[in-house]
Parts: sequence; C-alpha cells; structure tokens
Amino acid sequence: MNKTIRRASVFTLLLVFALLVRATWVQFYDGRALADDSDNRRNAIETYAEPLGNIIVAGESVTGSARTRGGDLAYKRTYENGPLYAAVTGYASQAYAPTQLEGIYEDLLNGTDSRLKTVMDTVTDRRARPGDVVTTVDPAVQKAAYGALGDKKGAAVAIDPETGRILAAVSTPSYDPSSLTDANTAGGAWKKLTADPDKPLTNRALRQPLPPGSTFKLVVAAAALEDGLYTSVDERTDSPDPYTLPGTVKELTNENPSAPCENASIRVALQYSCNNVFAKTAVALGQDKVRAMAEKFGFNDETQDVPVRAYPSVYPSDMEPSQTALTGIGQFDVTATPLQMAMVSAALANGGELVSPHMVSRVTDSGGDVLKDYDDESTTERIVSASTAEQLRSAMETVVEEGTGSNARIPGATVGGKTGTAQHGENNSRTPYAWFTSYAESDSGQKVAVAVLVEQSDAARSEVSGNGLAAPVARAAMEAALKE
Repeated sequence: MNKTIRRASVFTLLLVFALLVRATWVQFYDGRALADDSDNRRNAIETYAEPLGNIIVAGESVTGSARTRGGDLAYKRTYENGPLYAAVTGYASQAYAPTQLEGIYEDLLNGTDSRLKTVMDTVTDRRARPGDVVTTVDPAVQKAAYGALGDKKGAAVAIDPETGRILAAVSTPSYDPSSLTDANTAGGAWKKLTADPDKPLTNRALRQPLPPGSTFKLVVAAAALEDGLYTSVDERTDSPDPYTLPGTVKELTNENPSAPCENASIRVALQYSCNNVFAKTAVALGQDKVRAMAEKFGFNDETQDVPVRAYPSVYPSDMEPSQTALTGIGQFDVTATPLQMAMVSAALANGGELVSPHMVSRVTDSGGDVLKDYDDESTTERIVSASTAEQLRSAMETVVEEGTGSNARIPGATVGGKTGTAQHGENNSRTPYAWFTSYAESDSGQKVAVAVLVEQSDAARSEVSGNGLAAPVARAAMEAALKE
C-alpha cells in the first residue's frame, strides 16, 4: 500500500470516528436537551396524552381533565371554581409553563415523578399513573375571604397558628385558569390577562410585598418588650407628640389629633395607632434590633416556600435615624406580603412560637398512598417569649374591643388585631393601602390568624382605613374558620 492510499485511509477513518463521536453527542447530550426543551411539541403531547393527577381541597378535586376534540393533545386541564382557587392552584396550560402548585408538582401530576413508578412501569417503560396534591386549604375560609374581598383589589391569607396550615390564600381580582389550558385559545386569554392594569395573574397573597403601615407596629412592640426597653405594654413611654424626626425639622403627627398619644403606653399606642410612640421606639432600639426582630418573624427571607416561593418581605438596612423612625410605623422601605403579616399574628396567637406555614398537607400516588407528608415536616421556632406574646395579644384585643379594629369583633370569640393604613405614591398622592392583621380564638380553643390587604377599592379616599375595608374581610374569614 503506497503512502497516498495510507493517508487517505487514515483520513477516512478519522472522518468515520468524528461522525461516530458527533452522532453519540447528539443522541446522548443534545438529544436530552432537545427532549427537555419546553418548546418540544412531543413533551406537550406526552404530558396531555392521559388525564393529569388532581389538586385536592377538603377531599374534593378542584382540578380535572377533559378530552379534547381532534389535534395531537388528547386531554386538557379543567378547573372547578377556578377563580376562587387560582391563587392556590395556578394553571397547567398546553401553551404556557405551569405555575403555583401546578408547576411545583408538575412531575407528580403528569406521572413522570420517579416515586410513582412501579416495577411493571419500569419494565415496560410506561409512564406511571399520576399522583395527587392534597392542600391544607379550608374551602369555607377560602370562600368567605374571596366573597368579602369582592371587587376590591387585594389579598387575604388565613393560617392555623398551631399547625402552620394555610387555610386560605386569596388574591383579587382573580382569573379563571381554564381560559389558559387549551392551546387553541390560550393566546388570546393570555394577552387579555397580561394587558389588564389590575394584573389578575399576580398572586397578591404571596408575591406582592407592599408597605404594611401600622400593622408593622406589632413587630416594633415585640422588639421593645424583648429588648427590655419597656417591661410591659402598660408602661408609660417617653414619646413626645408630635415627634420630630431625628436630624430634621419634620414633625410626625398622628391620624387622630385628639388621641392620647403623648407618652402613651404600648397598649394605648396600638389602640389609637400612635405614630409618635413607635417612631420614637424604633429610634431608641436602633435599626439593627428592629431588623433582628423583623427577621425572626420572617422578613428578608428569600427562601420562604409554602411550597410556592413567596416574595421576601423587606426590612431595610443602612438608614439614617429619621428613616429608622419611619420604619417604626411600617413606612420608608419596609414591605410585607399578607402571608408575612399573617405569620406575625400567628406567632403571637401561638404563644410566641411560629410554625412554618404550608399550603400542601401531603402528596400521594394514584392509590392514595402518601409519598410525602408536609404536616409532619413542619418546623416550630420561638420568635418571642410567651410573656411578650401574651401581652401583645392583650393589647391587640384592646384594639378590637376599644380601638381602631372594631369591625373585626366576633360574638362569642376572642379577637385581637391591628389596623394599618400605608401611604401610597409620592407624598401619599395615591389611594393608601388598607391593612388588617389579626387572630381569633373560640371558646373551645380553636384559633386562626388572618391578614388582609386592600390595595384599591371603590371607597372614597377619606373612607380608606384598615378598619373600614380590611377588618370586615378578616372577620369573615375568621368566622368561617371558627365555625369549621
């Protein structure tokens, strides 16, 4: 064999080798990437070839699957009372990536979760029968909060303080997830929903932190009692009225000029929502101590999963003393979700201990066998002492019985709460946010904690208040929970 033929042979062998390497790469690496690509039509065909598993509320499915007419997608997702549960379920769409519980448990619900496979499934390489997601949501509480919010823009979260189970998560205005399930019609619905200025796709209960206003005074009060700045909610404070913000000539006044806020105790300051007391207290404690208490309650936590990832509520850092004063009344750069403020009330209602909030009780296979139990995995953390929690509960009860939270009263139940009206827009030029965070306990010892945010309503600006707009929603949710 001459040199030319040898060289040609070697070159040919190298080409063959390169082809084999490339084929192997495409098959085992690029092939996997292509298979996992969200735009790969075959994935959608496979996902919707059979009915999906379901999301369960109080033993009943709030989701389902319906046979389609024609096309290569055999089934589509359906929803029972879709707008009512949208903030819980999210949506599973033939055209868009799933959200909320539909997205988190996508593999379980479509049967690709490895925990679902039987020996026969493995042998035949067949997709397993899908599992189900059992939620902690109480339909009576969910319906009560949703109905009470009505056409207001806002949100409500209800928690069982002793177990951490989320009994309700409501966001309004809502939307019908069914409008996004069919690939043939989802595009038009998506454009309409995303163009809506009220942003119905936003989960306001978990994922839209806003200034909490005076509801944050509970956190400041907790910090003051835990630090020993004050030993009792009935101890007289050193709080001039009006209070001049440190380093400025700006005077911080109170909503009610006739309220007995000068040197008021924490109880009276919560009862009348005295800005001067809590601004002065925040400065006296210092931003680090206030932030430390806020973080114990859950602020600044970027990994808060319920299991839906909740957006972090924020207590800022590196502030001037005047700014620290404003954080004491839930303003400046303080933000919170209704979930976060419900956690504050839940911890106080539970003797100072916060049980990790969760929206899913367990996940099961198609036969109902439990794959994971989230109730058993909930954790408990002491936030404040039992004494501090007891004192703040007593003060919150005064707010409802004698102060600004009268619309939350429930006959035959002990109710404590805190109202909040947070500034909105430059120089408070837009309609303020109305807040209410609370807890209730029945004579039998059953408890519930609820936080409500009303972002916008038809009420005149002069009528916007936590007691006027948010407290009635909280009362409806608490009544439903205690009846259950």
